[in-house]
Amino acid sequence: MSLVQLPMSDPGSPDLTSPRRFLRWLGRSQRRGRVLAVLWGVLHMGGQAAIPLFVGRGIQAAIDGDRSAVLAAGAGAFVLGAVQAAAATMLHRQTVWNWITAACQIRQLVARQASRLGAGLSHRIATGEVVAVSSGDVEKIGWFVEISARLWAAVAVWLGVSVVVLVRQPVLGLAVLLGVLVLAAAFWPLIGPFERRFDEQRSLGGKAGELAADTVAGLRVLRGIGGEELFLDRYREASQKVRAAAVRTARVWALMRAQQVLLPGAFVVGVTWYGAHLVVRGDLGVGDLVAVYGATAFLAGPLRVLGEAAHAWTAARVSAARAVRVLRLERASGTASPAAPAESLPADRAARSDLHDPATGLTAPAGLLTAVVCGDPDAAGALAERLGGHAPRGRAAEGAPEAAAVGTSAGIAAGTADDADGGTGAAGGDGAPAAPPAPSPPSARLGGAALDALPLAEARALVLVHDKEPVLLSGTLADLFAVPASGRVAPADALAAACADDVLDALVDGAPDAQGDPMRARITERGRSLSGGQRQRLALARSLVADPPVLVLDEPTSAVDAHTESRIADGLREVRKGRTTVVLATSPLLLDRADRVVLLQDGRVAATGTHRELMHTDPRYRSVVTREETADLQEETA
Repeated sequence: MSLVQLPMSDPGSPDLTSPRRFLRWLGRSQRRGRVLAVLWGVLHMGGQAAIPLFVGRGIQAAIDGDRSAVLAAGAGAFVLGAVQAAAATMLHRQTVWNWITAACQIRQLVARQASRLGAGLSHRIATGEVVAVSSGDVEKIGWFVEISARLWAAVAVWLGVSVVVLVRQPVLGLAVLLGVLVLAAAFWPLIGPFERRFDEQRSLGGKAGELAADTVAGLRVLRGIGGEELFLDRYREASQKVRAAAVRTARVWALMRAQQVLLPGAFVVGVTWYGAHLVVRGDLGVGDLVAVYGATAFLAGPLRVLGEAAHAWTAARVSAARAVRVLRLERASGTASPAAPAESLPADRAARSDLHDPATGLTAPAGLLTAVVCGDPDAAGALAERLGGHAPRGRAAEGAPEAAAVGTSAGIAAGTADDADGGTGAAGGDGAPAAPPAPSPPSARLGGAALDALPLAEARALVLVHDKEPVLLSGTLADLFAVPASGRVAPADALAAACADDVLDALVDGAPDAQGDPMRARITERGRSLSGGQRQRLALARSLVADPPVLVLDEPTSAVDAHTESRIADGLREVRKGRTTVVLATSPLLLDRADRVVLLQDGRVAATGTHRELMHTDPRYRSVVTREETADLQEETA
């Protein structure tokens, strides 16, 4: 396989039993590339080790006055040098291929896992941890895959050199054979301390990265409460811990590097001294001494490879543990047994089925536009996720007291933090362990089928959740609407329903090469050239084009003016006629267009009716929608 075939069509099914087995599986999946690298490595190192033999023969021939033998030795050294150079080139090419392929394969596995878990991934593990696995950890594992082939080649050549020297000079051969084993064994006592310190450094680095990401995400809130300096101090403290851990790791690594230079050097000096003693006694020729010295000096190379492999193995095992932790995650299920076979729900049946959330008691009748009023935006967001088939573990039911979540500036301000390994957190900065995660609420059900028990692709096809902060990918407007769709709603109709006329004009004005066709106009990364309201309307139009049997909209018009919002409400009702639609909103303009309005309080359904009925009969509903003062509400309720 050449690099032009990357990414792979199928990265495979890894063995996630343990980090070691994961690394073995990765090696087996690249068996051909590793074998080729070993063969090129044997040619390269074997030629390097054999050159001193020809040099020694040439010197001995010169001493003996044999001109033809000198020429033959020189020719042999030249041929070996050419073979060594060519093999070195192919070895480098193959090992880099192995490295890149391993890194690509792991990144594909992580990307596939993120796609499979969907929005539930961020509730199971920190986003920074996933990024760290896809970047730094992937490089460490790729490094180990690359150097393992060179290690096997070095071992093969070492055995060959030892056998040759053992035949020519048994005492020197025995010294070479056993001496290298003793030197190799000297590395092992340092591997354990190095692994522990590197693991600590990696864990602290992950925490610092998460803190930085959370601080940047909540920067606007932090500025509002004047908390920049507080979090700067926290990040400075975290980064200093990472620096101290890196220094401790570097000390052990420096000692290992010193061993790679000192011990082989002392070994070469000892062997050379003994060989010179044999020459003085007349038991060994000068040419043979040169050959033995060259072969012994060559062994410093395999020893350096051995030390590097020990370092790579330690780093790769720590990184593989992180990768395995991400790849082991399963879709959270509030009701279904993981061992139970996945159910199936045809799209036509889903379009005729009610959507029910057991946690709140909410039911969205099939074919109607249901509006849900909830005073807590976080609770509304969690409800939208659950209605989409995501039941994140550790999230309590709506209305239950929850600790501030990691990943929000409020959570950091409260002093909460998650361990990089998903362990304990600290609350209030006093080191007290955080409370265990609350059990998952039961899964939302569509036509009686638990959504989190359906295959993920099927659940996504049946229920589409339109997030309150949707993302627009770069590309043309036509690319934006190239989504799986029923074909019932054309892009033009969806854009009209989302009142995106001014957006089309802005795109055409900003893209002269579109030649007046808005579908050919390019959207910049994340739609940064558009306003918040324009991005929101394009994302809404994209969801309408998809035309799923069930569409869940979380505050779809929060960034537009009242006149535009009124037109969008009419267009949404018209385009989604006969389809099940759930809108989480508090805007009277949207609520008035809904067939049915549901009020949620304390995590349960508190009232049901039309917008106008509830405005006249339920002061709690009127308080949320009109933002009445609490005292007025209490007086009216009494």
